[in-house]
Amino acid sequence: MGPHPAVAAIRLAVRRVLHDVLTHHCTQDRHQPPLVLVACSGGADSMALASALAFEAPKLGVRAGGVTIDHGLQEGSDLRAAEVALRLRALRLDPVEVVSVTVGREGGPEAAARDARYAALDALAERYGASAVLLGHTRDDQAETVLLGLARGSGTRSLSGMAATSGRGGRYRRPFLDVDRQTARKACLIQALPVWDDPHNSDPAYTRSRLRHEGLPALEKALGKGVVEALARTAQLSRDDADALDAWAADAEGTVLDETGTLDVAALFALPSAVRRRVLRRAVIGAGSPAGSLFARHIEEVDRLITAWRGQGAINLPGRVGVRRQGGRLVIRQG
Repeated sequence: MGPHPAVAAIRLAVRRVLHDVLTHHCTQDRHQPPLVLVACSGGADSMALASALAFEAPKLGVRAGGVTIDHGLQEGSDLRAAEVALRLRALRLDPVEVVSVTVGREGGPEAAARDARYAALDALAERYGASAVLLGHTRDDQAETVLLGLARGSGTRSLSGMAATSGRGGRYRRPFLDVDRQTARKACLIQALPVWDDPHNSDPAYTRSRLRHEGLPALEKALGKGVVEALARTAQLSRDDADALDAWAADAEGTVLDETGTLDVAALFALPSAVRRRVLRRAVIGAGSPAGSLFARHIEEVDRLITAWRGQGAINLPGRVGVRRQGGRLVIRQG
């Protein structure tokens, strides 16, 4: 008799990722088996992921380790992190590390915690030479991400949600984007894995928590079941579109940009707006504007220098980047 369907589903998802890691690893180093780390908070999603990694990795000759991040945002968080580390070691993961981080304030508490977490994971992966870091984001998380992007009025790239593979060299892998949260929780229950429910996940002070416990249930009540699946499908379709438009913009950039770094207004005007705005975004980021601080309204203001020129002055962007129209050229400079 095989494993419970929930357990089988999470193991299959991890097995596929490990096969992909092995395929790419073989071209880099044939002598040392790859190391794959799982980032684990102790919640059901990441504990299910850790257990699946611990089960599948030895069969494929992959080294498997784990890391838990102590954000220091709750009393006793250090003890909680130590407890999670013990659970990872009980799964025979090695190495296992607890990393403490200091969470700043820039961008709000959720964004600041995320930035601190990824910085710590990047540093640890570099130190150990890890081929991949597995993250436990589920299909439900993907649906929430799409709705948050929609609420911000963001473009196609934001609506595409989280990528299955991201980070430097494809470091971060999300095996569970096609697995719902309930399946991961059920897998933990079947395997008698202890899980910890982070109180922040149910704290209405956090936008994602309100969306999870109020927004999505209200949508499902109004529209019926299947909202999460539909939003996750929208993410993939949007990602495909965004990838195609980004590739088009990368090609178009060479036709509008000269050797001095200025852009030809007439050539920009001839481009479809979706492509033109991507070219503009690439240009201002290249000039020094931080990508995380650039919003759609910034690019719209720059776009009006091309499509609604009335002699307006320079546009000031994050990172002290200024954009002005000078004759038939768009000049983008920092400082």
